[in-house]
Order: sequence, then C-alpha cells, then structure tokens
Amino acid sequence: MIILETERLILRNWRPSDRDLFREINADPKVMEFFPFRRTYEEADAVLEKLNGMITDTGIGFYAMALKETGEPMGFCGLSPTNLPEIFPDGMVEIGWRLATRYWGNGYVTEASLALLEEALVKRGMKAVVSFAVAENRRSTAVMERIGMQRQPWLDFKHPRVPDTHPHLQDHVVYAAAAELWRSKQAI
Repeated sequence: MIILETERLILRNWRPSDRDLFREINADPKVMEFFPFRRTYEEADAVLEKLNGMITDTGIGFYAMALKETGEPMGFCGLSPTNLPEIFPDGMVEIGWRLATRYWGNGYVTEASLALLEEALVKRGMKAVVSFAVAENRRSTAVMERIGMQRQPWLDFKHPRVPDTHPHLQDHVVYAAAAELWRSKQAI
C-alpha cells in the first residue's frame, strides 16, 4: 500500500522483496554509526515484520522509501510513536529515517520528511512531531534543521536504552515541529 508520494519518492508498506535492503541498512557500520548495535539477519527480519504490522494496524510507522522511477527500495522514513514514556508524553510521535549509504547526499530524506511533516501536522492534525539523535550525529540533525524543525535543548536526554558500554551514544538532542508554527510557515 502506498502511503505517500513525492516528486521522486514513494513511501509504502514493506514488501518481502525489501528484506535484503532492510538487512543491509541494519548491519552497515556507516548507517548504524550512532547506534550501539548492528542487527543480525534474524533480528532485522523480526523488526521488519513488526514495522509492517504497525503500519497495517495504525497507519504510521517507518515506511519503506523507494525511488518512484524504478521502485527500488532505499531505506525508510516515517512516523512512529516515540515509546519513551520517561522522556516524552504518551502519544508523542517521532519522525525518523535510515538510508543505504549509496543514496546519501541526494536530498531523499529531506524530501520524504517534508512530505511526512505536512501529512502529520496538517492532514492528520497532530500537534507536534519530534525527532532525536545522538548529539554528534550531524547528518541527522542537519536534516532536522533543513526540514524546519526547531532545537528543543530543554528536552535533550540520555537515551535509557543505550547501554553504559556506549556512553558516547547516550546523549541525545531533540528537535520538534509544532503544527501551529508549521502551518504559519507554509502560508508564507
């Protein structure tokens, strides 16, 4: 099922044929540089099934991102519950992405994220969407800034699921897009 289309991209449910790409991005050391783990094929397959189930059940999740011209999957971009009740209020949604390195530097994540923020904040009526990343993850925070999200330093946190064996990955910065501000920017 197609969730959203942009000029160059399709965001959709995951297909069985996407499995190799999903395994690749979850095992690639460059893609996973700011995560304390790499996933085995079995772990990646389990996460993929969980993602598809969430998308089917709720309409939100980390959607497969594919090139419109070829249908080739590149990674994911989507909206998902934060599932960090000790950090964010219940019901808070995050926007997140992961892309195979051969597609980096083409603006795909920015394009998909802008469309998803419009979907979330305007069409679905969400009040806000957050995004967070390891403080040193400049690639991700640069995307957050490009798509108009605002830094929320008072919400920065130590990620409770990052083990003490990886202290350099614990500090996370938070960005947010608020519906009221988003709509006023789009009207300009």
